[in-house]
Amino acid sequence: MLSLRQIRFLVAVGDELNFSRAAEACAVTQPTLSAAIKELEGRLGVQLVERTRRSVMLTPAGAEIVARGRALLRDVEEIEAVARRYRDPEEGDLRLGAIPTIGPYLIPRALPAIRQVFPRLRVYLQEEVTERLIDALTEGRLDVILIALPFDTGALEVRHLFDDGYRLATALSDPAPGETGEAALTEAGRVMLLDKGHCLQRHALEAYPGRILEQDDSFSATSLGTLVSMVSEGLGVTLLPELAIRAGVAEADAIRLTPLPDACPRQVVLAWRPNAARRDVFLTLSDLLRSARADMEPDASSP
Repeated sequence: MLSLRQIRFLVAVGDELNFSRAAEACAVTQPTLSAAIKELEGRLGVQLVERTRRSVMLTPAGAEIVARGRALLRDVEEIEAVARRYRDPEEGDLRLGAIPTIGPYLIPRALPAIRQVFPRLRVYLQEEVTERLIDALTEGRLDVILIALPFDTGALEVRHLFDDGYRLATALSDPAPGETGEAALTEAGRVMLLDKGHCLQRHALEAYPGRILEQDDSFSATSLGTLVSMVSEGLGVTLLPELAIRAGVAEADAIRLTPLPDACPRQVVLAWRPNAARRDVFLTLSDLLRSARADMEPDASSP
């Protein structure tokens, strides 16, 4: 009979395409992993891995079995998670994924409250673009993800946290926009945005439906901080989300922020797999993240 240990080893080889790294990921020696793969191939009567001195690749049979093995291991993790939930759903590791234009600006603000409400929970944060986060969540490598819509989330359960609008960022040395909203954006002309791997780029381009936003293709960045620095040097303009502004992304640079109240905001959400064992924890986490964002708003009573 096949063992979960053998399946786990094979999936690790499929992930790493390197026996040394796969063995390290499984916390075993390379000979132990190699012997287990060989034993699995013998039991199934089919070659799963092609190995040379320079490369490792899966055979067609190996690739299909690895895909099924991932699903099997995910189901096993769900079984274990159910058991943990009944023991104590608020204890253990929580793997939280977040997109880079939300995670650094919201998670640190929410962590004190999260630790207070869930003192026995260890939160591990992974930042990635939306598509990869959804893949990791679906495959069981993450427990819950913090992303922005619109984006196809399939069958995932989604909880809306807040809408995140935009402001137009221009250099102080540039003339101040004469208007706010779409008129200011039209006056500013072409805008610099994050590169195409970031969903914020697509969301910003869709800030005004039916209007084609002109992007400055001569430059793109992988972080909002870089964009802000470029704007402060008078090299262009950009759109910044309110969340990042409230977190202070623009405080150290000489830029002007013009409101865009008529822009369509992105929708920040928390998402998890249907019937997740920790659903109640995720619902509470949603409330904590929403409260952290609300606390970032300026005090209306202050001068």
